[in-house]
Amino acid sequence: MTSKDKDRTRHSSGASPKGGGSESDVHVLGDEIRPGPAVASLATKAGAVAVLGLGGSAVLGMLENDGFRRFSYAYLTAYMWGLAIGLGALFWVTLQHLVNAKWSIALRRVGEILAGTAPVLGVLALPIVIPAFLGHDILYPWANHDRVHADHLLHHKAPYLNPTFFLIRFVVYFAFFTLLGRFFLKQSLAQDKSGGSEIAKRMQRVSGPAMILFALALTFCAIDLLMSLEPAWFSTIFGVYYFASCFLAANSCLALAAMWLHKQGRLTRSVTVEHLHDLGKMMFAFTVFWAYIGFSQFMLIWYANVPEETFWYKERFAGDWATISTLLLVLHFVVPFFGMLSRHVKRHKRALAFWAFWTLGVVYLDMYWLVMPAFGAEGLPFGLIELSSLVGIACAVTAATAFGARKVNNLIPVKDPRLPASLAFENI
Repeated sequence: MTSKDKDRTRHSSGASPKGGGSESDVHVLGDEIRPGPAVASLATKAGAVAVLGLGGSAVLGMLENDGFRRFSYAYLTAYMWGLAIGLGALFWVTLQHLVNAKWSIALRRVGEILAGTAPVLGVLALPIVIPAFLGHDILYPWANHDRVHADHLLHHKAPYLNPTFFLIRFVVYFAFFTLLGRFFLKQSLAQDKSGGSEIAKRMQRVSGPAMILFALALTFCAIDLLMSLEPAWFSTIFGVYYFASCFLAANSCLALAAMWLHKQGRLTRSVTVEHLHDLGKMMFAFTVFWAYIGFSQFMLIWYANVPEETFWYKERFAGDWATISTLLLVLHFVVPFFGMLSRHVKRHKRALAFWAFWTLGVVYLDMYWLVMPAFGAEGLPFGLIELSSLVGIACAVTAATAFGARKVNNLIPVKDPRLPASLAFENI
């Protein structure tokens, strides 16, 4: 028997008579599964940088002559990038329960903590939601009562696109995201104490209807916050397009979080290269999926050649935006497709970390491509406001995740009945 086989046997032996993994057994294996002081330090430092970044972006916005309009667009771009991470993680956790996945159990607690950032993301959306509710059309033309009455199309869409209903929908979306994330984390933590297999079955039963509701909530959230920037335009698969970015961003963050924890001496034996390999496969698969959905959306609109639909692409294929459109195709699909194609890349930590950062970068570029053309500026508006907004949102999500990790005792679900199978998982 090889040393690797012995390790897997020892991992599997850490099961209780009912099949639940024992916390003490994991410690005997030499693995550290508690958050530790590094997580607390990260929470504090990231929180401080988030305040500085978002505060600096707001101050820079005050210095502009457009009444915070530049700041609002820069903030929305960064916010939709951060929201993609949180919602992608929530989908990831729900999916693992839905399909009764075993390979991901060792990673699931990290995903649950990342999915628990929904309340913070809801608060961070207030600079976007409150002006719209108060009737200011800084971002959304339909928020202005006078513009709605002067524009027949806006008036026609007013039953849905109006400030009051927008606020109600926003509250419903984030109430659902928050409750679902807390449900899975609470049940998972309860399982750490009882080890009962019925908890796993309960989470699987909930995941079915939750997945349907999640799909609806994410779709309409993307329509409200992104597609309604230009309310004359519409796409029937816009929600799926945004979802592709969500899942890409979440898998990238999970890989980076696991590698960061390894660097801090956490989960070094529980989360192996096999788990990272699977995250890499997800990143590669959804790179292709994003390209497929993006092409499907473009091809159908181009083929139909309806002016009400084509204008949206026309403005993105003109001037400097044509360069961004080309770069988006090359950097978001062509380069990572060949870069992540090899099995060896997905099993090499530094290579996988590079592509995880790359993916997060091109997801932001995608959000920029979706949002900024509506700003209407000549050239490509990117400067300190956009950069500080991105840094602020990124650090806010990091801080929220780290603060969430501080509240749990263990970074893996130690008594999940499927944990031994996850610890022994090996790609074929």
